[in-house]
Amino acid sequence: MAMSKPLIASLLLISLLLLHLVEADHELKGNAIYQAPAYPPTQKIDCDGACKGRCRLTKRKDLCKRLCGSCCGRCNCVPPGTSGNYDACYCYAHLTTPDGRRKCP
Repeated sequence: MAMSKPLIASLLLISLLLLHLVEADHELKGNAIYQAPAYPPTQKIDCDGACKGRCRLTKRKDLCKRLCGSCCGRCNCVPPGTSGNYDACYCYAHLTTPDGRRKCP
């Protein structure tokens, strides 16, 4: 019993499509560590307290607290310590000013 050419062609096309979908899914999952979280944390943090700690050593405390508060309000996180540690808060680290400089202290 021989299979018809259209049936073989359609089975081949379906198998190629499934292979493509599996590869695309694998690629998306592989890049997941570089993407921002899909949703923000459910609990709101105390931005005033977190920014007070973040800005405690700066000379321009009011400016630092204002910028930090703005960033915290958008991202709902503030990196630990008084500077650096941006890897702890992806959103906070990637907010920039119009000229491309980092916005958050």
